[in-house]
Amino acid sequence: MLETSARLLALLGLLQSSAGWTGADLAARLDVSERTVRNDMTKLRELGYPVESVRGPGGRYRLGDGGKLPPLLLDDEEALAVAVGLRAATGITGVAETSARALGKLEQVLPDHLRRKLAAVVDAMEAGPVNTDSNVPDPDVDAGTLQALATAIRDHAGVRADYRDEPIEVEPYRLIAWQRRWYLVARDPRADAWLPLRVDWLRLKVPGGRPFRPADPTPFDEQSDLTEFVVREVARTGWAVHARLIIAASADEVISRINPAVGTVEPISPDRSVLVTGGDSLEVVAVWIGMLGLDFTVESPPELRDHLEILANRYAAAITQPE
Repeated sequence: MLETSARLLALLGLLQSSAGWTGADLAARLDVSERTVRNDMTKLRELGYPVESVRGPGGRYRLGDGGKLPPLLLDDEEALAVAVGLRAATGITGVAETSARALGKLEQVLPDHLRRKLAAVVDAMEAGPVNTDSNVPDPDVDAGTLQALATAIRDHAGVRADYRDEPIEVEPYRLIAWQRRWYLVARDPRADAWLPLRVDWLRLKVPGGRPFRPADPTPFDEQSDLTEFVVREVARTGWAVHARLIIAASADEVISRINPAVGTVEPISPDRSVLVTGGDSLEVVAVWIGMLGLDFTVESPPELRDHLEILANRYAAAITQPE
C-alpha cells in the first residue's frame, strides 16, 4: 500500500488520465478502501485542487478546470521560485520565447490559489541588466516577502516596513530584478518622492499600510524608465559603498567601456565626465574602476581614496627591483 503523499500523487495521475473514475475503480487501482479514496479527495481539495464528484449510482470523480496537472506538486515557495526564474529568463535572448511559453503552462496547471499568487508576482516584476562578472554573493531574499510585495502592488495596498532599521510607509509600484538583487520601486506619499528600495533590506510589518490610489501620471512612461530609474538611484544610494569619480574622457567613451548595470555617466565637457557608481565593498569598487583603462579622480568617498593609496603603494612595491 502506498504512503499518503505517494498515493496522492498516484491519485492525481489517475484523475488526469481519464474524464472520470468511480470510487470503487480508484480504490482497486490504489489498493485502498473507498473510504480512504474519499479522505484523499478531501485532502486534494484542501490543497486547492479542483476535484469534482457526482454522487449516487454511477457517481464519479474528475478534475475540474485548472486540474490538468503535471506529475509533481509544488508548494507556494517552490512555485514562486520557478515562476521567478522563468520570468527572468524571458529577457534572455535565445530562450525568451520558450521561457514565456513554459511560464504560461505553469500558470495553467497549478491550483487556483497558486495561480493567483504567481500572476501577482509576474505582473509586478521586471528584470534589468545583470553584471555576470560580479563575485559578490547574492543576498538572501525571503520568498514570502516577494509574494507580499507583489500582492500589495496588485491590490494597491500600502507597505509598512523597517528599512535599514528606519520605519517607512510607502506605496509599492513595481519589483525590479537588477544586478542579481531585488528592488521595490515605491512612492513616499509624505515626501512625494520615488524610491528604489532593496528588498533584502526590508522587514515588512503587519498589518500593512493604507490602500492608495495609484499616482497619475507617474514619472515612468515605459518599463525602460523604471529600470533606468533603479540603475541611476541605486548608483547613488543603493550600494554599501557609493563613489563619484571624475573621468578624463568623454561620457560616450566611458559609456562604451562599462556595463550599464554598474552606474551612470554624466558629461562635464567634451573630454571630461562624471561616473556615479558603487559596490558592496571598497575592494570591489577599486578593482573595477581600475579596469576602466582611463585616468580618473575620486571625488568621494574619502575612504576610497585611502584604499587606492594603499593599493598604489602595494603595486609600486611589487615592481621595485631588489638591490
